[in-house]
This record gives sequence, structure tokens and C-alpha cells, in this order.
Amino acid sequence: MLAPLDDLVQSTRVVELPLVTPFRGLVNREALLCEGPNGWSEFSPFIEYDDAEASLWLAAMLDFGWGPEVQLQRTVVRVNATIPAVDAADVAAVLERFPGCRTVKVKVAERGQRLTDDVARVREVRRLLGATGRIRIDANGSWNVDEAEHAVHLLAEFDLEYVEQPCSSVEELGQLRARVKYMGIPVAADESVRKASDPLAVVRAGAADLLVFKAPPLGGVTAALALARDAALPVIVSSALDTSVGISMGLHLAGGLAELDYDCGLGTAALLGADVTATPLVPVDGVLEVRRVAVDTTLVDRWAASPERTRWWIQRLERCYRIREAVEAA
Repeated sequence: MLAPLDDLVQSTRVVELPLVTPFRGLVNREALLCEGPNGWSEFSPFIEYDDAEASLWLAAMLDFGWGPEVQLQRTVVRVNATIPAVDAADVAAVLERFPGCRTVKVKVAERGQRLTDDVARVREVRRLLGATGRIRIDANGSWNVDEAEHAVHLLAEFDLEYVEQPCSSVEELGQLRARVKYMGIPVAADESVRKASDPLAVVRAGAADLLVFKAPPLGGVTAALALARDAALPVIVSSALDTSVGISMGLHLAGGLAELDYDCGLGTAALLGADVTATPLVPVDGVLEVRRVAVDTTLVDRWAASPERTRWWIQRLERCYRIREAVEAA
């Protein structure tokens, strides 16, 4: 059952948080927060997503704030550091925000940059991590198969843990996986899962070794846990540059998985210049505690979005709610 729309609107708070470094072209992150019987929950689909896609993020907010509590398998989760597509000279400063993290995810294939920029960035991460640290790269589907194969060959010297969403389509992922399999570098699928009408298509096609799950675009923790059981592949839980409220949702997904063999991409609150809680979910000794956070209304007031942006988010919430109503009624 959906929570009453009026209740959601009445408890809605919209914030606009600064980032410490640009990420995916963003310098601020907007998010809508609502308080349910389980605590605070978050609705923050990226601005460019249409209502149909965004409605799954609303389902996730309702599941976390109003749905069943997760049966946890663990109470702490190891997380990776995330390096945006910054200059190699800026890598050290970003890494300092992720104390104790043994794994680093490096963004590559940024529009306007060259492969040599990616190589320099990954090389600097390896230098700072040392030989024992783990490096994974994330291209967000920006390469074609030939470009991806070339990039993997160039970056393989840095001992990659895996390459995440190197190409956009399931077919391309399968082709690349076949080409680089002899190198022992796994292929992880992210967008091919969370943006697909059939999230398990990548599994049936044998196009990935690992799956990257984000709770909001998969419809929430409950839905994502069921999907993980059906997928029968290792899962890494990641964030979508959420506030600590959204990070808490991801942590409950990671905490509820039967197996969790990889460090998760849930340390990204460290990339925020502000948060909505006095006890933000940022890495300590490379781990995060699986817990809900208490929203600090003083901070919410401090970082409140403008009235115009607040109205925009409430209208988006209302449109997505009508979509969820239709789904529930079907």
C-alpha cells in the first residue's frame, strides 16, 4: 500500500547540497526527503530522468520509509573510495576524504577528456594505494567495444579488480567480456541492470561477471534483494551521490545480502560539501555502519532548496506517485 500522498507532501523537505568536486557535471546535489514510520527516506532521481524511471526511485523511498525492515546479515560494510574524473594532481586530495579504504573506484571516459587522462589518473591512484590496494574503473557505458578493449589493455598494468559498465549495451558487454576474458579482468554491469526494463537480461546473456546494484533505481531494498537472489552473481552495492539518508538505504541493501564479497560504493557522502545529518555516513577505517540517520532540521534549513526548486520536486513527486498508483492497481 502506498503512503497517502498528502502525508508525503506535508513532510517533504528539499535540499541542495554542494559537492566538494564536480561529479558527472554536477556541482550541487538536490534531494527530496520525507519522514515515514521507519524514519527518514530519500527521493533523488537525477534531473534528466523521466517520470517513469523516477517513479522507481519513489517506490524505493516508500519501501525504505514505510515498508518492511530488512533482516540484516551484517552490521558494517566495507566501502571503496570514489575518484571523479579529476586531474591526476588532484587525486591525493580526494583520497584523503576516504580514510582506510583499501579499494578505489576511478571514473574514466569522461566527456571532453582523453584516454591518456584516464591512464594518468589510474596510475596516480595505484602509486598512492601501493601494490596491495584494489582499483576498479567505471566508464558509465561511454566506450564502444574496440575503445573499451584498447582502454582495458592500457590500464591492465595497474592490476584492475574489474571494469564497470565499459560499454552501454548488453551485446557490447558480452563481446568485450569475451575479448578480455583471457586477461582475467571481470566485467561488471551497472546501467545494464538499473536502466533496463529486464534487469536480469545481462545475466541471461552471460555478459557480466558482477552486478552493481543501486537501491533507488531498482525500486528499493526489498525489490533489489529479491533481484539479487534471482541473479545468482556477486553483487556490489553502490550509491547515486545520495545524502546520508540515501546512503543508509544502500547500506541496508548491502547489509541484507546473503553474500557480500566486494567493497561497496557507498562512501560517496564524502564527496558532499554538506549533509542533512550531524552524524553523516562517511567512511571510518574504510567501513560504514549499517544504520539509519537522524535528520538535523537545522542543516535541512541551512541547505534548503529555493521555493521554485521545492515546488518542482513536489510536482515531480506527485507525478511519480500517480505512476506508482497505476502500478499498484494493475
